Amino acid sequence: MINIIEANTKSLLKDFVKFPFTLYKDNPYWVPPLIQDEMETFDKTKNPAFSSAEAYFYIAYKDNKIVGRIAAIINWDEVNDQEKKKVRFGWWEVIDDIEVTKALLEKVYELGRKSNLEYVEGPMGFSNLDKVGVVTEGFDEIGSMITWYNYPYYKEHLEKLGYIKEKEYLENKFPFSNVNPDFFFKAQELIKKRYSLRPINFTKTKDIMPYVDEMFDLFNSSYASLSSFVAITDVQKEYFKKKYIGFINPEYIKFVVDKDNKIVAFSIVMPSFGQALQKAKGKLFPFGFYHLLKAKKESKEVLFYLIGVDPEYQSKGVTAVIFNEYYHTFKELGIKECVRTPELEDNTAIHNIWKHFDPVTFRRRRTYKKDL
Repeated sequence: MINIIEANTKSLLKDFVKFPFTLYKDNPYWVPPLIQDEMETFDKTKNPAFSSAEAYFYIAYKDNKIVGRIAAIINWDEVNDQEKKKVRFGWWEVIDDIEVTKALLEKVYELGRKSNLEYVEGPMGFSNLDKVGVVTEGFDEIGSMITWYNYPYYKEHLEKLGYIKEKEYLENKFPFSNVNPDFFFKAQELIKKRYSLRPINFTKTKDIMPYVDEMFDLFNSSYASLSSFVAITDVQKEYFKKKYIGFINPEYIKFVVDKDNKIVAFSIVMPSFGQALQKAKGKLFPFGFYHLLKAKKESKEVLFYLIGVDPEYQSKGVTAVIFNEYYHTFKELGIKECVRTPELEDNTAIHNIWKHFDPVTFRRRRTYKKDL
């Protein structure tokens, strides 16, 4: 018999967070999150996502053992402002037993029907800055700190339960040796002159902070046209600023500004923390912090996390300016591999940016949808 319990105490939430550590024990590709970080994500008093979303966390038990978990989420901004009558599910982990998946998803349907919603989609988090998608190809590649990993049977469970593909995401990579600066060097010089633009590079986190709110505003406007986009709020900006900006090497954040010092493009790159997080095993202390710090300084693999261009400048080649700045930074640091985090398959504008570097798609993931 499968028993579903809401994780509505700190102790149960910790069980919810720790279940994947058992599920993926000894799996060489799964990257564990930091337990403390996950606990904060699910804390209504700390994560501002709860100001515009509601979420319930469920654990499945069978024979007194945890066999699955799921979060049922409604992003009310999405429902009210965009009129998408959608209930989300996320943080879904399960043993290979479709009955467990069925029982967990029933909790998501209950929430959706109670709130008069029309369909369910997942896996996805509260917002666009959360992890997304079930891996459908590329199971033998290490994950990252900003993606979920899963076993091949996840896709089978959903499809057997009548889910259909909603959105497809691609993850691509290319060796830094593929980057020929001739493609962008002359172009970026012309673009800077034509539009009176200049790049801004950083060596200290404190120098980035005055620009961060404006960067998030640009993030909202540059991604607004994508079908899955829900703007991040002012409260969320503050939260992400505190949570992430200090964690990223300042030299990996690039801005392009116009003659009035207004940001027209930005990019955030992160060192690869995958192996460091595997060594940390979910804990910062005693040694996790050391492994992460070492990766921050020494990783020769980088992840392109976000890139945003003001809609007014989107067809004007501004990314050439950003690439030129990264080229010099990466060359100096001896970067070997460049990885692009999940991008929507139908986001052709972003794929065109990278075409000169001969990227290879190494993993695919998707969200699934079902009418309630």
